Amino acid sequence: MSEPAAVTEDGFLGGQLLLRQPRAGHRAGHDAILLAAATPARAGDRVVDLGAGVGAAGLAVARRVPGIALVLVEIDAALAELARGNAAANAIAADVAVLDVEASAEAFAAAGLPPDGADVVLMNPPFNDAARHRASPDKIREVAHVASATTLQGWVHAARRILKSNGRLALIWRADGIGEVLTALERGFGSVEILPVHADGTAPAIRILIRATKGGRAPTCIHAALLLNDESGVPNKEVKEVLAGKGNLPLVGR
Repeated sequence: MSEPAAVTEDGFLGGQLLLRQPRAGHRAGHDAILLAAATPARAGDRVVDLGAGVGAAGLAVARRVPGIALVLVEIDAALAELARGNAAANAIAADVAVLDVEASAEAFAAAGLPPDGADVVLMNPPFNDAARHRASPDKIREVAHVASATTLQGWVHAARRILKSNGRLALIWRADGIGEVLTALERGFGSVEILPVHADGTAPAIRILIRATKGGRAPTCIHAALLLNDESGVPNKEVKEVLAGKGNLPLVGR
């Protein structure tokens, strides 16, 4: 696909990260920044962002953790080109691969992502249920948002394949799909940590952030809920700091 005709330049992390992205269709937002703030990366790690879009989550991790070797994987060539330009514009070194996350191991290896080569994988897969979600006429937006019956299993399988033993996975998913996530992680992952995300203290969780370790053996841990807003609707101070690039979430660990 060619580059979208209309793009905007938007600031993230309190202006520390400037990203060009399509004016219409799938656009990066709070989910990407929350995922980045929950990604347990360290300097020297090879970090792979699956389904990177214009690079928001992966580049936000790189801004927080200098010295990572970042790879952005995106199926749409136009978005991948924007991601490449965003990395350059923000002076962040990143390789960009135009690749379907559910492609074969051979396709991944050809793109420089062989098995057992990554320290960290982060991903924000399409997670809307096709049976309950009205399809968008914008096909790029639909691909980015609507999951098939095999999407999550396929993405987790890809992460498991490219991660080293004890490599870390960070992902975001809709909260009512927690059972699907735990089932997908049963094969090959353990030491699962879950952070529920609520709009406020009166409503059910809307998102879950997950950290898991390839080959991990620690028991599952559920962290105290993250509230986006307080009881009066005022944005939570912790969340404001995370979105401004001044804080991390508990899944990062020590």
